[in-house]
Amino acid sequence: MPKNSKVVKREIDDDVIESVKDLLSNEDSVEDAFKKSELSVNDSEEKDVDVEEGSDVEDERPAWNSKLQYILAQVGFSVGLGNVWRFPYLCQKNGGGAYLVPYLILLLIIGIPLFFLELSVGQRIRRGSIGVWNYISPKLGGIGFASCIVCFFVALYYNVIIGWSLFYFSQSFQHPLPWDQCPLVKNSSHTFVVPECEKSSATTYYWYREALNISSSISESGGLNWKMTICLLAAWVMVCLAMIKGIQSSGKIMYFSSLFPYVVLICFLIRGLLLNGSLDGIRHMFTPKLEIMLEPKVWREAATQVFFALGLGFGGVIAFSSYNKRDNDCHFDAVLVSFINFFTSVLATLVVFAVLGFKANIINEKCIIQNSERIVNLLNRGNLSKAIIPQHINFSSITAKEYNLVYDIIQKVKEEEFPLGLKPCQIEDELDKAVQGTGLAFIAFTEAMTHFPASPFWSVMFFLMLVNLGLGSMFGTIEGITTPIVDTFKVRKEILTVACCLVAFCIGLIFVQHSGNYFVTMFDDYSATLPLLIVVILENIAMSYIYGIDKFMEDLKDMLGFSPNQYYYYTWKYISPVVLLSLLVASIVQMVLSPPGYSAWIEDKATEEFQNYPTWGLIVCMSLIFLAMLPVPVVYVIRRCNLIDDSSGSLAAVSYKRGRIIKEPVNLEGDDASLIHGKSPSEVPSPSFGKNIYRKQTSSPAVDTAPNGRYGIGYIMANMSDMPESDL
Repeated sequence: MPKNSKVVKREIDDDVIESVKDLLSNEDSVEDAFKKSELSVNDSEEKDVDVEEGSDVEDERPAWNSKLQYILAQVGFSVGLGNVWRFPYLCQKNGGGAYLVPYLILLLIIGIPLFFLELSVGQRIRRGSIGVWNYISPKLGGIGFASCIVCFFVALYYNVIIGWSLFYFSQSFQHPLPWDQCPLVKNSSHTFVVPECEKSSATTYYWYREALNISSSISESGGLNWKMTICLLAAWVMVCLAMIKGIQSSGKIMYFSSLFPYVVLICFLIRGLLLNGSLDGIRHMFTPKLEIMLEPKVWREAATQVFFALGLGFGGVIAFSSYNKRDNDCHFDAVLVSFINFFTSVLATLVVFAVLGFKANIINEKCIIQNSERIVNLLNRGNLSKAIIPQHINFSSITAKEYNLVYDIIQKVKEEEFPLGLKPCQIEDELDKAVQGTGLAFIAFTEAMTHFPASPFWSVMFFLMLVNLGLGSMFGTIEGITTPIVDTFKVRKEILTVACCLVAFCIGLIFVQHSGNYFVTMFDDYSATLPLLIVVILENIAMSYIYGIDKFMEDLKDMLGFSPNQYYYYTWKYISPVVLLSLLVASIVQMVLSPPGYSAWIEDKATEEFQNYPTWGLIVCMSLIFLAMLPVPVVYVIRRCNLIDDSSGSLAAVSYKRGRIIKEPVNLEGDDASLIHGKSPSEVPSPSFGKNIYRKQTSSPAVDTAPNGRYGIGYIMANMSDMPESDL
């Protein structure tokens, strides 16, 4: 070795030490291009901090106060009104207990895997839906914008349902309940029952006439319903106040809004089981009809329910998980929340059918009394021989079993004259009348509660539960709108939340017209189903085939500390895309075959009639689908054709760094450009959250968008071997 080799080595070491010192101290370099360099170092506590030069304040991304708070937020978002009034209806319609089999199978095939996918990408990239899919693939960045639009559409009408629940809640503090009896009308000569109520029922009349004051068609606006307008305003004020600080304010409310519905459901189940006829309802519910399970329609409806029950594609799941620590076990969270959602649906179904069984028993008793009186009249007139009636039958206190015996005897003896105006009065016939949605909550259930002892108390509890279920879902929906926008455009969350709620309230006034219920049906049918299916299909394809399923599995191993089961590999790559595409095709076919229309309430007949949408209504329906999906092709074309200059400060100049989006001119100089030019997603490292040092540059000549989905520079490792020494 030459004599001066030690001297040369010492000089080299000194240069390296001085360079590292300059880097770590964030001192200004000689070159102007690095005067505004930013240094970010992972500390031992793994805090997600962005330190900007000249700032002594560390800007941290908000985080959940506890794991319990996060789980309650996800449960509150996924468990919503559909668990109470949609799942029981599907069970009743599609084979009772047999429906649980396809539901569980599809929950394992598409539900848990896709829920796990959204949780993991949100937690890994720590962005809202816009930032996540921009990172995965710039050309598919429109997925995030589409999710935001769908969330906004759903929020518009979902909060109206909360407003309806608030109205019924406010009317429940009186005894008897206002929907207990039909109202009486007095004129100069006598008093009589309102014809519309007499032809229907007290609860049906109250819902359509007193609450909604509904018009006869969607074309008849009728002006604003001021009672519902005030309730809608109150609902949006509640959402705004809860969400104004993001998870820092809504997270605390989750303890009540997510847990209170379970308290109410358990109380209703205990009370319901003590009611006469409740076991008949539960037995009817869980009696399996295995032949129905083989019908394709059952599997399609089960897949749709799984899909929407977990809130896939809305962006709320991604937004909530983005506030997690990166080493959080999101696989456990996915399985836990999915099964909590399933068992909540089963619990709600038990409650609903216990109460409906009680209601059916009351209706059946009235039917037996009325028909027993008719039989007695037939016997007295001699139309029926008293000899055919068993001697032990006492029509003044006849039971359901005895009535069925007499009915069968009369039917056999007087077969040629049957029917004689008699009804079979079977409790199963009443339970077979499928009721869902608002018809279940505001008509069937409210009618059952009028027969409860202390009915106002149970009514208050029920509608307060609906309000909390709705708010829990609304928190996730609004978070799916605000988090991506705040991350991307750097607006203040408070201002954005207030503006979003104000705009949504103003647009939502169309839902509190006298024809507003028909618009709720329209938005529910067309604004979310197809767009969300397409969004989730694109999410699945983006992760599996564009970002790369192998790379994603490595990311999960690095994040979780263990490799997920290969079951997820094959599900994400092969099974889920096929099932989702099949569901999309089936939904399109169903939409084409079903005439676009709505059920209108006809006042004179006091019944519902199906009506087709007018021409302008069809245009609105198609526009909802078109507007929701428009960002996907628009962003693709813009990115594919480079229609937006990256240096203009547009979305293409957003880079992802340490849990925060940083807008910057994407200019590189010299050798720095070679660090990202021409690299595919598999060649450029995904956000590495270990003990690495990253530097953000803020000036120099422009380059194209980085192919790994981070705009601008993204991550440049300071310890890369090919980095010029002058850069240090």
